[in-house]
Amino acid sequence: MEGPGPCPRVSRRREVGTASARSLLMTLLGEYVLPHERPTWTSAIVEALAALGVEEKAARQALTRASAEGWIASERTGRRVRWNLTGQGRRLLTEGAARIYAFGRDTPQWDGRWLVLMVTVPEPHRDLRQRLRTRLTWAGFGSPDPGVWISPHPGREAEAAEVIHELGLSDAMSFTAAYGAIGSQAAMVARAWDLSSLESRYEDFVTDFGSLHPENDAAALRAQTRLVHEWRRFPFLDPRLPRELLPQGWSGDKAVEVFHTRHAEWDGAAQREWQALDG
Repeated sequence: MEGPGPCPRVSRRREVGTASARSLLMTLLGEYVLPHERPTWTSAIVEALAALGVEEKAARQALTRASAEGWIASERTGRRVRWNLTGQGRRLLTEGAARIYAFGRDTPQWDGRWLVLMVTVPEPHRDLRQRLRTRLTWAGFGSPDPGVWISPHPGREAEAAEVIHELGLSDAMSFTAAYGAIGSQAAMVARAWDLSSLESRYEDFVTDFGSLHPENDAAALRAQTRLVHEWRRFPFLDPRLPRELLPQGWSGDKAVEVFHTRHAEWDGAAQREWQALDG
C-alpha cells in the first residue's frame, strides 16, 4: 500500500490505469479470495485484472511476485494452476480488511492533549530523515516545523518510540501538553498536515463513486474492485484528526458514507461475477 504524503488531485481514469498490477492483485485477493476457503484459478485472476486494464503479462508477473513474497502458493491441477492464500497472506489480508472496513466509522474523542516529539537527524543522513518522515507520517504524525512531530493521540507514543528505536535515533524526546495561549492551534494544524489536498482527494472519491450505478455483474465487479482499491489508501493518507481540528463540513465524512453504502450495494453482484470467473 502506498504511504501518505501530498495527494494531488488526479483523475480517476488516469490513476486506475496506472495502478500497479500487484496492488490491484492484493485488492482482488482481499475482496474475493479471502472470504472463501478455497483456491482460485489463474484464469480468474488474469481475466479480472484484464477488465481493470492490466495486461496478461503484468498480471502473471504480479502473481509470481506475490508468491515469492509468501502471500500465495500455487498448485497444479492437470494443465491448470490455482492459487491458495498462505497463512501469512491470509493473516495480512485479514488485518488489512479490518483496517479498511473499520476506517472512518468512529470519530476519535479528544481531551485536548498533544503528543510532541522532537527528533534530531544529522544533516548528512538525508535517507534516514526520509525514512523517519515516512514512518511517522504513516503513524498519523504531522510536522509543523523541522525536527518537530505532533499527534493529537498521545497513545501513539509507544509506536513512535518503536520507530525511533528501529532507526537508531538517540537524539529524541517526547512530551504531552495542551496548546498554549501563544499563536494559533489551527495554524499549527495547517502547517503539520495538508488537509486541503486530502479533502480534494475525498471529494474526487465521492464524485467518482457517489453516482456510479453498474449495469450488470461484470460492471459491479469492476466498480467494487476500484472502490476498495481506492479506499484502502485513505487509512494511510488520513491522520484521523479529532473533529475539533477538522475544517467545517469535512468531506471525509461523506466519503465514508459513500464507501460503505456502495460496497454493500455492489457486493452481491460482484461476488456472483467472481464466482462465474472462478468456476
